Amino acid sequence: MLNREKGVLAIAFREIGRMMSRPLYGLSMILAPLFCYVFFTTLMKEGLPQELPAGVVDEDNSSVSRNIIRNLDSYQQTGIIRQYSNFAEARNAMQKGEIYGFFYIPRGLEHDASSSQQPTISIYTNSTYLIPSSLLYRDMKTMAIMAAAGVGRQVLFARGANMDQAMGFLQPIQMDMHALGNPYLNYSVYLSNTMLPAVLVLMVLMITCFSIHTELKDETSKEWMDMAGGNVLKAVSGKLLPQTLLFILMAAIYLVILYGILDFPHENGFWPMLLASVMLILASQGFAVFIASAIPSLRWSLSLCTLWGVLSIPISGFSFPVMGMPVALQALSYLFPLRYYFLIYVDQALNGIPMFYSAWFYVALMLFMLMPLIDIWMLKKTAYKYTYLE
Repeated sequence: MLNREKGVLAIAFREIGRMMSRPLYGLSMILAPLFCYVFFTTLMKEGLPQELPAGVVDEDNSSVSRNIIRNLDSYQQTGIIRQYSNFAEARNAMQKGEIYGFFYIPRGLEHDASSSQQPTISIYTNSTYLIPSSLLYRDMKTMAIMAAAGVGRQVLFARGANMDQAMGFLQPIQMDMHALGNPYLNYSVYLSNTMLPAVLVLMVLMITCFSIHTELKDETSKEWMDMAGGNVLKAVSGKLLPQTLLFILMAAIYLVILYGILDFPHENGFWPMLLASVMLILASQGFAVFIASAIPSLRWSLSLCTLWGVLSIPISGFSFPVMGMPVALQALSYLFPLRYYFLIYVDQALNGIPMFYSAWFYVALMLFMLMPLIDIWMLKKTAYKYTYLE
């Protein structure tokens, strides 16, 4: 019988049977990651949200104001869906969620601007929706600046200035900006390269912890250890081997999607990121084994691993820079394997620097792999003596 055989491979085949007997494994290890891959990579397939609904209140109704509205509507991120007759009507539409913001043009804009009386153009956005309001605010602010410059240029022309003189006065210093790493400002590059490995890390932490503690719950932990000859390292290695191979396959799939199909920036090629992904999976498994060994309770250890996986996203520097966090959170951020993967991604995929300069990040992931050595002896003791309590 297979369960009477001993060794890592025998335990691995035993684990495959356990995985196939529980639909939860297939759902968590295959279907959930694939769904997230498709969801996040198609969420912003255009790079940035397009034609965000916005409104305009034009109380001036002049040729200048109509030209401003046409130019604003020509922006890719802004879509003027309606002109409102007054401020209250536009504000009510924004509060109902019909629009994300509106552009307010006061009465007398053309007259005041041509007579140098500095009219005020107002911008209103609903910052409850951070991304669309930020994009609309950027477009509206740019349009307001361009409108002011256009009026100023006409005034200078009326006073006898030529084009070079007018532009030299309106824009004495010309900015030449270049976006590095993500030159197309594709939001999907940022979102997908962070969320896909984060989802996989969460699944690794949960499945690793769950698979170990179900041995205790099912009262099969003694059989599991006996198959390894009482060697807890062999027992854990055999159990995690099929999971590791499947998770590596899932990591390779998202890397092929990002860098092969979508052609996202990967300056140093595919292999450094595959190495980082494999080490991230092993590091996450090491952390989960450490937690499962220290806490002999499925409920508490699984809750902690889930919390750690969820916290990895905001505290690893994806959504908010670590250097802007309080000192305590900056120190805490380095206790998450995902943090080091993100730093490797920045170095290897975006900046394209030699791997030597990312060596410490790879070493940090290796330290997470070795974490079970601290308390794995406790897992052996628990496997032989622990009685699961409902």
